[in-house]
Amino acid sequence: MSKPFIKNHMEDLVWDMLPEVLEKFPDACHCDICQYDIAAKALNSLQPKYVAHHKGLVYTRISELAQQFRTDIFTALTGAALLITKNPSH
Repeated sequence: MSKPFIKNHMEDLVWDMLPEVLEKFPDACHCDICQYDIAAKALNSLQPKYVAHHKGLVYTRISELAQQFRTDIFTALTGAALLITKNPSH
């Protein structure tokens, strides 16, 4: 039996989609600080998807296929990228 864990799967989804969103902002700073600020801002506006075992992770991955789920993440990342581009923290 595998060791239990708890994870906000939304973090993985945001990091997976971030490069696609940053392609839309070629003039934005793409440094690590700005990327983390964008990811944090987006995650604060998205509903967390906590899983406590591998079955939960599989269920969450299936729900990723829904277009609205992907659209919500893309929208949150785009809004965060706009904000951070206008007001970088460095």
